[in-house]
Amino acid sequence: MLLYHGSNMVIEEIDLAKSRPNKDFGKAFYLSADRKQAEEMAKFKVLTSGGEQTVTVFEFDELHLQDLSIKRFESYSEEWAEFVYNNRDEKQVFRHDYDLVFGPIANDTVGVQIRDLRERKISMKRFLKKLEYYKGITFQYAFCTPLAITKLKKV
Repeated sequence: MLLYHGSNMVIEEIDLAKSRPNKDFGKAFYLSADRKQAEEMAKFKVLTSGGEQTVTVFEFDELHLQDLSIKRFESYSEEWAEFVYNNRDEKQVFRHDYDLVFGPIANDTVGVQIRDLRERKISMKRFLKKLEYYKGITFQYAFCTPLAITKLKKV
């Protein structure tokens, strides 16, 4: 399977130390099976950080799935919303042990929603609804460990 990473630079080698914490599925290297989604992310990165819009392509052999600890979210759910909350909330220390996490992308207003949930201004059910991506459901792959990264091959 081909996976795409949208950025403001070519990714020659994946370095998890350069990954930012507090993303949807934690500190990880994020990819999409949807090239258009990766192109959108690259465009956003250039707008916010400069650089050149770039999509780097990786091959992932699904036979490697049996070698990895995986968490899958097939759709938006309260379990997914809680997982995103736990990973995104900067006021808590949360770490999962999955090599690979697959699931929907949260919308861009996550920070505001986390604050509202933490302050009990909204319920988990409302939090879930507000996290749904406004462009429709789009999935992401988070390669969270060095073991998972070894299963990716740059094309």
